[in-house]
Amino acid sequence: MTESGSQSFLVEGKATLNGVITPQGAKNEALQIISAIMLTEEKVTIHNIPDILDIQRLISLLDGLGVVVERHNTNDFSFTAKDIDLNYLGSQEYQKEAQKIRGSVMLLGPMLARFGKAFLPKPGGDKIGRRRMDTHFIGFQALGADFEYNAKEDKYYLKGDNLKGTFIHMEEISVTGTANVLMAAVLAEGTTKIYNAACEPYLQQLCSLLNGMGAKISGVGSNLLTIEGVDKLGGTTHRVLPDMIEIGSFIGLAAMTQSDITIQNARVDMLGIIPKTFEKLGIKLNIKDDNIHIPAQDSYEIQNFIDGSILTVYDAPWPGFTPDLISILLVTAIQAKGSVLIHQKMFESRLFFVDKLIDMGAQIILCDPHRATVIGLDRKYPLRGIKMSSPDIRAGVSLLIAALSATGNSVIDNIAQIDRGYQDIDGRLNALGANIKRIN
Repeated sequence: MTESGSQSFLVEGKATLNGVITPQGAKNEALQIISAIMLTEEKVTIHNIPDILDIQRLISLLDGLGVVVERHNTNDFSFTAKDIDLNYLGSQEYQKEAQKIRGSVMLLGPMLARFGKAFLPKPGGDKIGRRRMDTHFIGFQALGADFEYNAKEDKYYLKGDNLKGTFIHMEEISVTGTANVLMAAVLAEGTTKIYNAACEPYLQQLCSLLNGMGAKISGVGSNLLTIEGVDKLGGTTHRVLPDMIEIGSFIGLAAMTQSDITIQNARVDMLGIIPKTFEKLGIKLNIKDDNIHIPAQDSYEIQNFIDGSILTVYDAPWPGFTPDLISILLVTAIQAKGSVLIHQKMFESRLFFVDKLIDMGAQIILCDPHRATVIGLDRKYPLRGIKMSSPDIRAGVSLLIAALSATGNSVIDNIAQIDRGYQDIDGRLNALGANIKRIN
């Protein structure tokens, strides 16, 4: 995949899709898993890595550090981080590339644990609001690391040759914060307890990988992780979960476009309340084994609460509803029958893309930066195609879903944001009957 910052999608509306689609590997899990290979000098093989820009950029950073990267096919890799060039951390090339991807922050914990020091320029990522790093560094400091932030250069420095296990009460339930501190703790001396830890499937998978490498982590899947420090980690093999955000995106797409889609190999057991939340919008889901069939529906009606009040859907740390699907749920509600209040608690800029949906004809009231009320059109009024721009990964795919359901053609600019998180999304949807073209 090439850099697509100057490319746009030309999307033909009124699309009706039909067929079977397989979700890619989970982006957020893969970023953590790939970073964890820095904890050992032995070979780690990872299957089902999504072929997306954020992953390519992280692998490029590892290659620059001296990691031997073997690509077996599009989605399967082996990594051997034996001879690492720590001087590369200070190079202009590393600083430039690391700033492009927020996932680069996940290298801090492994580098600190194995080499006693880590350095990183302030990472980039989605423009969805303030995403503070305090939780990561407070955790590192609790383990005994010295932390320095150069505000003038916007760079982070960590040093800690003798990390010691301790009790850490995380001040926020941060997925990346928990993962980073966890990876630093596995090689620390003694026992570390991380309380108020995130417990997303991504974290459970990271714990599984680390335990496979020889770590001693218990409490997996709970908010209290106990880590018995070990001297050394070894190689292992791991398979990345299907991306639950992509699965939710396909459910929303099927409903909005009245399409008949089967999502295969979805690991339904790891989806939590995601299927039930879409069912609250009136979307029919036929789940059999690991496959989810969404039949074409003329209408889907939003459920009210038992007392008749309007449904409210809000994001929350796992096992709550993931914030990454709030944008998808919002756009799916546009053509539902009934109303819903969407409450995006975690990021203050994530709902700002709704002005594009309003321009398309959606009935949405943006109450404040965190709340939007969607008044469903019940297919009485189709959306109309317009020219718009993708502000972040999830909003970009939400706009793509809206465009596929609209009358007329739409143009979506800045599709590099979409490519950061979705592998060949245009090609895969075109195979189901969509007509999406890349244009310059």
